[in-house]
Amino acid sequence: MPSIFSRIVAGEIPAHKVAETEKYLAFLDINPVKRGHTLCIPKTEVDYVFDLDDDVYIGLMLFAKQVALGLKSAFACARVGVAVVGLEVPHAHVHLIPLDSVDDMRFDKPRTPPSAAELAQDAEAIRAKL
Repeated sequence: MPSIFSRIVAGEIPAHKVAETEKYLAFLDINPVKRGHTLCIPKTEVDYVFDLDDDVYIGLMLFAKQVALGLKSAFACARVGVAVVGLEVPHAHVHLIPLDSVDDMRFDKPRTPPSAAELAQDAEAIRAKL
């Protein structure tokens, strides 16, 4: 059964896309730890990030770097945090989170999902900076 991320890539599930290439996709997390929280994925489904072919892994990280630069500019944050957890969805992905403090990276804090309109606005703001 395809992962939820593969279903997003296939267009079966909508997403607020931030950036896309032939091999990679970046979209907003619908339950972000902080507004702007973006996920970068390879379009090919591989469960564990360290099981990716070297070229795909390096490409994913370079893609994430470009997205992070746009994210930092769009959200005027001190840094963009990077996390690879890999337990919640069986599809390799990189979390990019605008940071102003270390607490902004806490995945265990209570979350209030943004509205669809806020997600659309955030995605457009990031795209405009890429």
